[in-house]
Amino acid sequence: MRAAASPLARPRNLDPLAPLLMLIALAISGCGAGDRGLTALNGERLETRGKVVLVNYWAEWCAPCREEIPELNDFYREHGEQVLVLGINFDQPPAAEVQRQADRFGIAFPLLGAAPEGRWGQAVPQVLPSTFIIDRNGQWQRTLVGPQTAASLQEAIRPYLAL
Repeated sequence: MRAAASPLARPRNLDPLAPLLMLIALAISGCGAGDRGLTALNGERLETRGKVVLVNYWAEWCAPCREEIPELNDFYREHGEQVLVLGINFDQPPAAEVQRQADRFGIAFPLLGAAPEGRWGQAVPQVLPSTFIIDRNGQWQRTLVGPQTAASLQEAIRPYLAL
């Protein structure tokens, strides 16, 4: 005697495909790493989609970093509508310590609590200060090494604002 197929038996045939189908659905919906926003040290959600992003690595002990911070602040105040400036403390101390250092140096741009490892396909830089330029599509384009001025930052991002 042949057993009748129950309605519950059919979905089991699709179970091995479920993870693959989920990945395809996520890819189609645009949930790639470059599209997700980030969370600032203060808990604020930072939207990166459609913006040029400057990701600056700094450290308390880095004299050129301390010299660069006022330039980054000026650039952020002047271009904050078009460009998102983010800071990452190279040493990755606890959030309260990062905030204490940022307050002492007068950092006005948003800070990330941790480096977003691999987000842009780049390793954490080993020379400070370093600034990643991320285009409007969330793709790493270039790394600026050494202290920058507001003028040098403007010149460096110019090609990516037009895209």
